[in-house]
Amino acid sequence: MLICVFTGFSSGLPLFILISLLPAWLRSEGVNLKAIGLFAFINLPFTWKFLWAPLFDRYTPPLGRRRGWLIITQLSLLISIPIFGSFKPGLDIWTIAYLATVVAFFSACQDIVIDAYRRELLLDAELGLGNAVHVNAYKVAGLIPGSLSLILADHMDWSSVFIITALFMLPGLIMTLLISEPLLLSGTPKTLRAAVVEPFKEFISRNGIKSALLILAFIFLYKLGDSMATALATPFYLDMGYSKTEIGLIAKNAGLWPSVIGGLLGGAWMVKLGINRSLWIFGAVQMIAILGFAWLSTASHNIPLLGLVIGIEAFGVGLGTAAFVAYIAHTTHPLYTATQFALFTSLAAVPRTFANAATGYMVENLGWLKFFILCFVLAIPGMLLLIKIAPWNETSTKQN
Repeated sequence: MLICVFTGFSSGLPLFILISLLPAWLRSEGVNLKAIGLFAFINLPFTWKFLWAPLFDRYTPPLGRRRGWLIITQLSLLISIPIFGSFKPGLDIWTIAYLATVVAFFSACQDIVIDAYRRELLLDAELGLGNAVHVNAYKVAGLIPGSLSLILADHMDWSSVFIITALFMLPGLIMTLLISEPLLLSGTPKTLRAAVVEPFKEFISRNGIKSALLILAFIFLYKLGDSMATALATPFYLDMGYSKTEIGLIAKNAGLWPSVIGGLLGGAWMVKLGINRSLWIFGAVQMIAILGFAWLSTASHNIPLLGLVIGIEAFGVGLGTAAFVAYIAHTTHPLYTATQFALFTSLAAVPRTFANAATGYMVENLGWLKFFILCFVLAIPGMLLLIKIAPWNETSTKQN
């Protein structure tokens, strides 16, 4: 479980740098919302990571198949993140975009290895708790770029901010050096073709074409509305008149801890409710909570209201994420975890990449209020798919 704390933190930090710190930096330097929205395309490596995930199963670098790749990716992130501070958004916007894509690639690679390592490390009975610990540590990592770094940015130059933020990769790197390789369930694939073909073949044969497509559609749609609603969260708070320090102290903390509590309660409630009913109940809370942002967009500068709205939304997301991750873990075959996990999480990242890229244009044309209403409407199709994916009275996906 302690290893899951470190892997979760290391996995979350670079992503939150890209989705929280980078937009705040660009907006504070005068970059327009349309350009910031298009920066969502830098997350393409998270969408397509399943294409190269088999390489991490097939080939083994020095220090082991999991530890070796982790060290390579973590060192790459530690080196590349501070480079942001050497550029000026007004002059080097394309260079910043290229660098952000490189950081996203290394982060996606790290996620592939961490997901596979965690599945191989934990016993089946430990999967629920281990995934909950990992997800919550992932969220806690958001405190660094989403809170500490923003506060530091009010008191020092951005170059120093990015260096300090990057140094928080060190705990994960040290952990990687100290841990041991997990036991293999079935050995390393003998060929690259086997590493690529077998995971997909197993998934299709286990579920059938129709059911497999429904599962993939559900994974894509379940968090679409929530993902879009929070895509421009930091620029939204800035546009509402909140300072970077207020965002760092109030918004980010009010969002983190209810999310963590929601994740822990969601994990506990799932034991009684089962995954199916949890997807229904938690998804409904997650969807309705989006409307809080619509309310906030019509209010004047009000810090308690800011904390309340963000806290409720984060609690709903915490519940929804707990059920969603449990569902993905249930759908993944233990023998093909690296590639199948990468496939499912890649699909879940598609809204964050393609749909979120259009959010800047949507806000410019609709305004914040209508934009958040639209996000609520887009959350409905994912809920409707639960009729087929996770029927209310069916308990076949109940957690053991």
